Amino acid sequence: MIARTLLLATALITASSAAAVAQTRETFANRNAIAAPVLRANVQVSGDLVRIGDVIDNAGSAGQIAIYRAPDLGTTGSLPVAQVLNTLRAHQVIGVDTRDLKEISVTRLARTLEGKDIELQVARALERRNGLGDAANLSLTFDRDPGDVRLDAGFAGAMQAAIVRYDNRNGRFDVTFEIGSDSGAAAAKLRFTGTAIETVEAAVLARNIERNEVLKSSDVVVERRPKAETGTDAAARDRAVGMQARRQLRAGQAIRTADLAKPDLVQRDQNVTLIYEAPGIYLTMRGKALENGTEGDVVNVMNLQSKRTLSGTVTGRGQVSITPVPPRPPQTSDATSSPGATQPAPVAVATVSSSVAPKAE
Repeated sequence: MIARTLLLATALITASSAAAVAQTRETFANRNAIAAPVLRANVQVSGDLVRIGDVIDNAGSAGQIAIYRAPDLGTTGSLPVAQVLNTLRAHQVIGVDTRDLKEISVTRLARTLEGKDIELQVARALERRNGLGDAANLSLTFDRDPGDVRLDAGFAGAMQAAIVRYDNRNGRFDVTFEIGSDSGAAAAKLRFTGTAIETVEAAVLARNIERNEVLKSSDVVVERRPKAETGTDAAARDRAVGMQARRQLRAGQAIRTADLAKPDLVQRDQNVTLIYEAPGIYLTMRGKALENGTEGDVVNVMNLQSKRTLSGTVTGRGQVSITPVPPRPPQTSDATSSPGATQPAPVAVATVSSSVAPKAE
């Protein structure tokens, strides 16, 4: 009976031990399966180094070991898997699951600042500084074309103008920006130099214009020109079209207000219509202009019927309005006389001249 009991206990212990061993083996197998390093097909890094933890999953304590230099900012490179495995073995990382990959790609993340955005930021930094106007009216010329600037992806802060210098005597600027980093690293600094000038929209002639010629829509185009070239007298396009040139103008010239005048509605020696208007009277007659005139000008004209020269106001193309001359009031004498009064006779004043005899000696 005792022997039978011992045999049963031994069988139970053996079964329990076998189950425990099997469970332990399964636990280790699961742990090994979870911890097995697995190669990544696509790797992205934000710094200038590629580490083991970037290349494989489950790298453990070896994850921070640097094994390659990263490609240039914003670019992608490739690595043969055989080369990667050799590098990993050198750092005691083995048993890597390659997933039958032949090569892996490594991309270096970057923040790209486009050239047009850099120009806009420089213009905003210079806006209204030392006599300059709005940023939208500034024309910048850089000493070196900034192009597109790439930074590490960690520099995600805004461009802050740290140093801004502008000399309005020669138009030179010197601007330095700082860009903060998410990692707490020192801010990146970007410096740009060049020249800045303020421009304005100006009406520019598309062809040569003769004196007294009226500008047509096709004669005028709009271009941005330096403010110093046009001054404060620049003419707007809509105000230039239909106006008359005071003098000869050349193609490509920015039009000034002083270059223009209202068009002549009456030309010298032109046949015009003379209009005589008074209360209850409206007459028209033929005449000839004796001088040029624009609307509102007073010009001399000849009445072709009476051949008399008159003055009138230009009121339209080929039209001159003659203003009626009010009748003169009757002249009155300063001396007043009553009816029947006798007017004094005129007094004659005689001048007597006598010769003086020479003095006797």
